[in-house]
Amino acid sequence: MIPAVETLLKEIRNKRIAPVYLIHGDEPYYLDLIADQLEQVAVPAAEKGFNQFVLFGKDTDVGSVINYARRYPFMAERQLVLVKEAQQLGGLNDKTSQQLLEDYALKPLSSTILMLCFNKEDSKFTVDERKTWVKAFGKQGILLGIKKIYENKLVDWVADYCHKQGAKVSPKACQLLADNIGNDLKRLAGEIDKILLNLHVGEEITAATVERLVGISREYNVFELQKAIVSRDVLRANRIVDYMGRNPKDNPLVVILAQLYGFFAKVLLVQASRDQSEKGLASVLGVNPFFVKDFTQAARTFPIAKVADVIHSLRRADARSKGIDCPTLSEADILRDLVFEVLH
Repeated sequence: MIPAVETLLKEIRNKRIAPVYLIHGDEPYYLDLIADQLEQVAVPAAEKGFNQFVLFGKDTDVGSVINYARRYPFMAERQLVLVKEAQQLGGLNDKTSQQLLEDYALKPLSSTILMLCFNKEDSKFTVDERKTWVKAFGKQGILLGIKKIYENKLVDWVADYCHKQGAKVSPKACQLLADNIGNDLKRLAGEIDKILLNLHVGEEITAATVERLVGISREYNVFELQKAIVSRDVLRANRIVDYMGRNPKDNPLVVILAQLYGFFAKVLLVQASRDQSEKGLASVLGVNPFFVKDFTQAARTFPIAKVADVIHSLRRADARSKGIDCPTLSEADILRDLVFEVLH
């Protein structure tokens, strides 16, 4: 988990709550996690009906939010005003509205907790932390920007999430989840939760568990395609490509290309590294030592010049998938051509 998010969640859990919050970024999973945590502890359950207001930006405007914030709680110590999808607030780009937000943030009502959640992923509006109305939230409360997690950190994120749930998980299962679901953290967390519901107490999450419960084909996935390519098993690689071509919804080309590109980019790093020890390569690649052998095997199978050709072929396939050069070529044909170029 992102350290700043973990710290904020801990503060909220311990009821060390600020009067104003402005949370923004392109990772909705963490925005929702923080908002949900505040909802749980800010106002006692018996008082929520009168003193908790969850608003959505598209249904209100800045003036109305400030009016909610300035009212006093009903027979209670404090109230919560939580605005989700705040990037859609009416009047947000208006200087008068921004001044209203700034004035309130600098002198918030002690009996109100106001949180604004801006989802950059779903909007052209960007919170600029250099603007005075935004800075005002940081002076009297919390101003936090959250960036989307990088692809190369996903495996660690999956492992960390599982461990926090008290579950054992194998490195291969982490990789399989990360590769097949990508950096949609909401969906990743949901799939892991689904797996945990179906496990016996103390049972480890393995690659076989993921394949069975998440619906990933045991034989026909990008992981297996990668293995077939590295072992130069032309027949098996073509069988997998044929299956993927017939099931494009479950095997989007963009995901396959991203996975193969990431793999061969790491193979180049192996070939360029002076330290060829397992520990040294794991550090250079940013992977669990368990996976180092996959990259060293590929580095032996494919000379450095061939790896460069493979990366060039992947880039060309990506361009084709966007309609460049061959606008009429299907995703199945693009993948078939790519695997042929890689293996020959």
